[in-house]
Amino acid sequence: MPYITYYTTKAGILGFTQGIALQYAPKNIRANCILPGLMNTPMIVEPLKGVYGAGDVDKMIAIRNQQCPTGKMGDAWDVAHAAVFLASDEAKYITGAHIVVDGGLSCKMV
Repeated sequence: MPYITYYTTKAGILGFTQGIALQYAPKNIRANCILPGLMNTPMIVEPLKGVYGAGDVDKMIAIRNQQCPTGKMGDAWDVAHAAVFLASDEAKYITGAHIVVDGGLSCKMV
């Protein structure tokens, strides 16, 4: 599968976020990225059931779960909790960060 557009746009967004963070930090405006890994959401079922599970949704989910060091994909709440944290006062000194929410998947890629 050609991923050049995915990689290019992801790199662009990461740099864009850091640029915004630097430009607007003096105004106390923060900018951060959340980088989700494999997530179990309704959006993955139709596009991926034929790629991973030969049309079997349960098989596709099982295969994707096995790829994650935690043994399961995350869900939308995992990403939402990261966003709520970044929007909170507890994250008031965090800007220009890339917050990885992937259950350790990116550690396997190193």
